[in-house]
Amino acid sequence: MSTPTFETLLLSVDARGVATLTLNRPDTHNALNATLIAELRQAAEWLSKAPGLRAVVLTGAGQTFCAGGDLGWMQQNMKKTRAQRVAESFELALMLRALNELPVPMIGRVNGPAYGGGVGMVSVCDVAIAVETGSYCLTEVRLGLLPANIAPYVVARMGEANARRTFLTARRMSAAEARRLGLVSEVVAPEQLDAAVERELADLLQCAPGAVAATKKLIGYVHGHDLPTSMTYAADKLADAWETDEGRAGIEAFFAKRPPPWRQ
Repeated sequence: MSTPTFETLLLSVDARGVATLTLNRPDTHNALNATLIAELRQAAEWLSKAPGLRAVVLTGAGQTFCAGGDLGWMQQNMKKTRAQRVAESFELALMLRALNELPVPMIGRVNGPAYGGGVGMVSVCDVAIAVETGSYCLTEVRLGLLPANIAPYVVARMGEANARRTFLTARRMSAAEARRLGLVSEVVAPEQLDAAVERELADLLQCAPGAVAATKKLIGYVHGHDLPTSMTYAADKLADAWETDEGRAGIEAFFAKRPPPWRQ
């Protein structure tokens, strides 16, 4: 599969199977508009089918990760009908879901501030590594709006109590506070960001890709179901793993004291 090109994104895949997806609107601080939202969804569809893909790194061009909704896009929405606004809002929801449900892990390389929808973009990452100079804010209520489509992911990330405080007051958070609330996983100096991402990737690439994909689905499933249902699902999925070529190869390699195929 040839790597697609986009107007508002940069996408590349290295020899390890690690894709880098860059929000490429630095002149607007990578703000989300209709084109970027649509292209992110297209990129997610391509990434979900790309053979040999092991991980995605999501980042922003320039000094900002993502400034949330584009002001021009918001002005255009004021002129639309309710049905048009609902449809466009749903496009944002579909994009976030597509990124959240990628079959491979997505690491957020959070290179600067994230506001509004940008916080949602951080929250759909499986791991988020941020620079210590970044700041975060759920700005919507200051504008008389709601952090609606991003809410499922941000609340899952930081919990209901923390969401109440940050959503309802639109208070600005430092990177250190974002780390304390669980929004980001690690905070580093800007010059250490790439090395920190590479450390995360090094751990990830030691793991079986099929098992990683199934485990990501497992996490999502048990989060949304009760314990008895999750117990049945987990037992079935573990039995499935034992029967895969990957599972057999991993166990055989362990007892033979040699690397499994995905580490060679």
